Order: sequence, then C-alpha cells, then structure tokens
Amino acid sequence: MTTDNTDAIDDAAAPSDETTAEPTESDDRAANRARTPGGGVAPEPEPIEPAAPEEFGLVQAWWGDGKGKTTAAMGMGFRAAGHGYRVHMLQFMKGGADSVEGVRGEYNAIAAMPGFSYENAGHYGWHGLLDGSGDDEHAAKAEAAFERAEALVAGAADADLTDPLPLDDDPDEGVHMLILDEVLYAADRGLVDPEDVVALAESKSENLELVLTGSHDEPDYLDGVADLITNVRKEAHPFDAGHRARRGTEY
Repeated sequence: MTTDNTDAIDDAAAPSDETTAEPTESDDRAANRARTPGGGVAPEPEPIEPAAPEEFGLVQAWWGDGKGKTTAAMGMGFRAAGHGYRVHMLQFMKGGADSVEGVRGEYNAIAAMPGFSYENAGHYGWHGLLDGSGDDEHAAKAEAAFERAEALVAGAADADLTDPLPLDDDPDEGVHMLILDEVLYAADRGLVDPEDVVALAESKSENLELVLTGSHDEPDYLDGVADLITNVRKEAHPFDAGHRARRGTEY
C-alpha cells in the first residue's frame, strides 16, 4: 500500500506562522527616519512667532585668517531668529571702506527678518592702515562700542530669557543671542582690553548666547571662558590674487 506524503512535504516546506521575516534595508531606513526629531518628514516653513530657546547660554568665539567668521555668526543669528528668538548684532570696526559700497546685503536681510536687529559702531577705514583714519578715532569708536556691548549684556540680565521676547522690541530690553562682531579684532588691535572681553563674557546672564568674532590671532585669553572656539583657517583666498570685496559675498 502506497502512502501519499505530498501533504506532509508541503506542510514541512511551508513557513510556520511563528517564522519572522528578516527586516529589509528599506525597513531599517524607515525605522531610522522615525527616530529622527522630525520623524523623517521634510520640514516646512512656519510663521515666525516669539519663542524662547531651551538651551541657550554658551559663549562662542570665531577667529582665524579665513573668510566666514561674520558669515557664520550671522547665519546662526538668522537660524535663531527663524525660531522666534530675539537676536541682536553689534559690529565693531566695520564703519565702511573704499573697497565696499555703502549698502550691504546683510543689513537689508536683517532689516527684513523679524526678531533680528543690528547696529554698526565701527569707524570708517581700518585700524593700522594708511587709509586716512586716525588711531585715536578708532580707539574712541571701539571704546563706545564696548560700552554699548556692556549695556546690551546688562539689558539681557534684567530680562527673563526663559520667556519669549517681543520680536520688535528694543534690544536694550533683552535678547536671547548677542553677536559682537569683530570684537576680537578690536581686542587684538589693542582698542579693547582682552581682560574686559573676558569680564563681559563671565558677567553675562545664564541664558544669553554670546557670540564673539574676529582676529587672525588666537584669543588665548578665552581659554576656559568660551564654550566653543572655532578657528576659521584660510587655505586659499581670492584677495591673495588681487580680487577686491565682491557684492553679495563680502558685503
């Protein structure tokens, strides 16, 4: 008598209900996307409303002989303002020069950005160059700019930076991020005392993000004071080939 084992063979070959399929590569990617803060969904622009940062309060220093220190600081400023945080930039030593036009793209962009404001406290020309500007005039401008920086830091100390701030409010009433552009150059040139820069950084309120830029020389005095120190190093620069400042890249 012949026994038909076809059903038994089929049962043995068929996967058990308890068998789990191996995850595919696409499954892994989907799982990784789901674990990202945005859940793998491409971000969409949202209206800018006043908000307060949860993790601000560090001191940043951007120095070096490469192009991009101010650009990086302003980029962070725009990013912060895009989240609804109040940002202000005070510029030292940038009053203008014969190599740039009077209108600068960054000023137009900042003026159009809610929550981002700026002021320029620099003297025309550049300290130490034969451009008709006097050293004493540069020193007076830098001193006034530093006093203004101290007032802005004091205003932030009086404000509750854990709360949203009005986007159109005077920066003296408090800001979440303060950018002191070229203050390290002013210190490097002896127009500002480096120890005063240290004292300013150490006196700031706990939740104020303070961003310092400038100087081709390393600001050693900020060791142990700044939480982030970035050296923007030059590998090549069009200025070395005789190019002047270009509209849309340098101003």
